[in-house]
Amino acid sequence: MSSHRTFHLLIGGNLVPGETCFDVINPATEAVLGRAPDATRAQLDAAVAAARKAFPAWKATPIAERQAKVAAMGEAIAAHMDELKRLLTAEQGKPLGDAEGDVGAAPYFCGLAAQLTPPVEVHEDSEERLSATYHVPLGVVCAISPWNFPVADAFWKVAPALVAGNAVILKPSPFTPLTTLRIGELVRDTLPAGVLNILSGQDELGPWMTAHPGIDKVAFTGSTATGRRVMESAAATLKRLTLELGGNDAAIVLPGIDVEATAAKVFQAAFTNSGQVCFAAKRIYVHDDVYEPFAAALVELGKQAKVGDGTEQGTTFGPIQNRQQYGRVMDLIEDSRANGYKFLLGEDVEVPEKGYFIPPTIIDNPPETSRIVQEEQFGPVLPLLRFDDIEAVLQKANDSEYGLGGSVWGPPDQAEAIAHRLDTGMVWVNEFGSLAHSQPFGGRKQSGYGVANGMPGLLEFTTPHTIVTSRKVASA
Repeated sequence: MSSHRTFHLLIGGNLVPGETCFDVINPATEAVLGRAPDATRAQLDAAVAAARKAFPAWKATPIAERQAKVAAMGEAIAAHMDELKRLLTAEQGKPLGDAEGDVGAAPYFCGLAAQLTPPVEVHEDSEERLSATYHVPLGVVCAISPWNFPVADAFWKVAPALVAGNAVILKPSPFTPLTTLRIGELVRDTLPAGVLNILSGQDELGPWMTAHPGIDKVAFTGSTATGRRVMESAAATLKRLTLELGGNDAAIVLPGIDVEATAAKVFQAAFTNSGQVCFAAKRIYVHDDVYEPFAAALVELGKQAKVGDGTEQGTTFGPIQNRQQYGRVMDLIEDSRANGYKFLLGEDVEVPEKGYFIPPTIIDNPPETSRIVQEEQFGPVLPLLRFDDIEAVLQKANDSEYGLGGSVWGPPDQAEAIAHRLDTGMVWVNEFGSLAHSQPFGGRKQSGYGVANGMPGLLEFTTPHTIVTSRKVASA
């Protein structure tokens, strides 16, 4: 994609140029890929005004019609898959096949949301009265999406928010705004003007949005540190919030497994998207009985991985998405090296001349108190930790400020019993990452607030509206 390509904001159904723009970097080459408009406060005000103007008619639109329009929006995205996945690989770094999955999640989530109709809960239906609770839209929703899954995460929010009857202002990450802006061009005629607005911007835009009095709800995905600031900013107007934040997810590997098959699944759980997944397996506790063969199997998988430009044939893992995160991950590697921890893989990696590349790196049984165990790495660096006592390992797994996800691998009955004792919103047993459309996804502790996905996720974009009607009419 040429750096001369012009991208626009979507405000009130119109494509609006930025008064100024900022560079978007290809993380595989460190070259400027394109320039994104840097929305001003006045342009945010215009988007909020457009959304507020569009909201009453959109709320009054029969839900079947809203569902059909959201489904049509998804189909418009799917029709341009080849262009969008290539643009996404260029700005995000992930291999083309993974980028297709990321972009393909948008029509998928649009289709799922289009099948959901909020329930009407009848509490009393008697001769005396009718009492029922309806779920009505909140108004204007601000959706803030991250750089690791820019399209999938955006439409995980946008689709249910629109079906529920809200108007939406979507803000992509400043590291990966281009695919989202292009989608705005492609879908703008599928919805009434102002129902979906898309604003790109740098560090100031997010706080402007979360504090804006014309926005009723913020749905945010990002770090726990930023999530705290979002909550603080939203407090002044008591905005409704859904926060999907960081994790330091533990995987527990028990004896009695098929070592090769389980190692292949855990490897993907840890290293998919170069480890840049909020619910990735980030610390792996392996029972002494299988530690050595399991570690050897992981190392062999790491040696087979091809790390490179996502556009190149055979690439399995792309770069870290941005220089700041690359620096954080390299700092954890340097800390592990400085402390003398044993590397099973990745110790002698040469720093590339161009691109934020880090190959799969595995550290052998570092101390529980080490940074690589205690901090969320959000990159392809994995601590393997030995254990021989299940009670002790459960205590370690749960001793974290995070509580997003986790996984247990072993004989099904034993593994499921352990899964019930993990203090996380999500646990997978003998598999990883499946997100059935009906199941809520959300974190405990400082990993989040509220849920996404399915009917529970759609209802996060509504508020209860209870009406009690007497059936006994008073006489004059």
